[in-house]
Amino acid sequence: MRYFSYLSTQEEMAKFHQAPVYFNNTSSRDILSYAAGAALYTPATRLTVAEDILNQKHEGLVSIVLDLEDAIGDHQVEMAEEVLLQQLFKLDSYLEIGTLDQESLPLIFIRVRHPEQLETLIERLAERIVLITGFFFPKFSLENGERYFRILETYQQHKAPEAPVLYGSPILESSEIMYLEQRLPTLLGIKAILDRNKERVLNVRIGATDFSSLFGVRRSVHHTIYDITTIRNCISDIVNILGRAEDGYVISGPVWEYFSRQNSGAGVRDERIERIAGHYGLQPVTQSDYGLIREVLLDKENGLIGKTIIHPSQLKIVQSLYAVTCEEYQDAVNILENCDGNRGVIRSDHANKMNEIKPHLNWAKRILAQAAVYGVLHDQENVQPRVVYSGQAYV
Repeated sequence: MRYFSYLSTQEEMAKFHQAPVYFNNTSSRDILSYAAGAALYTPATRLTVAEDILNQKHEGLVSIVLDLEDAIGDHQVEMAEEVLLQQLFKLDSYLEIGTLDQESLPLIFIRVRHPEQLETLIERLAERIVLITGFFFPKFSLENGERYFRILETYQQHKAPEAPVLYGSPILESSEIMYLEQRLPTLLGIKAILDRNKERVLNVRIGATDFSSLFGVRRSVHHTIYDITTIRNCISDIVNILGRAEDGYVISGPVWEYFSRQNSGAGVRDERIERIAGHYGLQPVTQSDYGLIREVLLDKENGLIGKTIIHPSQLKIVQSLYAVTCEEYQDAVNILENCDGNRGVIRSDHANKMNEIKPHLNWAKRILAQAAVYGVLHDQENVQPRVVYSGQAYV
């Protein structure tokens, strides 16, 4: 599996200075933490998951989450578990008879409801657990966090030697994190849990929809999650505690809830965004697309990589914005090549900025990790447009 695999060889050569790498669920944690990327959520009750993957229904799909929590009703849990197991059994049979090749299998995650369900599913999946990259842990807290990771550790101790590692992705979305008076001790306690289980942590995800519900608010299609001040402040604190470069955790951005394919009116226009969207067959660009693009750009500026996706039309938009520009890549390479103590600052190859070796070193390392997974664009292929709102620079 790799990003942008739907491009022809000629299209890839025309677009990329450095093509994305191949990976699967046996790849290193460093690769997979970025590769989880735009994770498409689908209810675990969906009866066509295996066929959709076999037929490559969603072009560009690399990462999928089978949801046993909020995407299904409370009375559907038992049925959803059965359907999920059935779909994974089908995928396993497709691989066994050769109708599906391993390179076409996306990274598969399961979002469970609680630790007991995680334990049960690992047992029921049996040898088919090798299809899974990891599990998402909703409403991750001081009360359930250690239990989740103990279950993964037990699996690791007893798994077959050739079986891949199972990873956990905590979802931060509980009131203890959102409410200001409880936030700091809760986040510090969660960080301690993650630090003790670092080898099993794939990335950290932010459940902004649950956070918003605590205040009865919801962002409109014309605003990003960063315009909701209470949520913005909470994201800031999450990044402050868990996003420090020395710890190496990858934090993913929250879901964008809108996916209308109909343009709902003017308001935000940018020719470069429309050119990029057209390149990926997304014309005309809708207001939902503009909102998603603005939010992903702000995610990246705040150090977040990866996003929860709820509609296939969002896949290529998010993925294209994660591809690293040639300018970013050259700056990162130059910084790392000159961190030998002989220089403190160098001019960028584009002669438009200074690169300070020590202050920009951690940024450079992250850019190169991102570049490996999403590729490096040629200079003329810039997918990081400046978004304009009412004639003024928005970001």
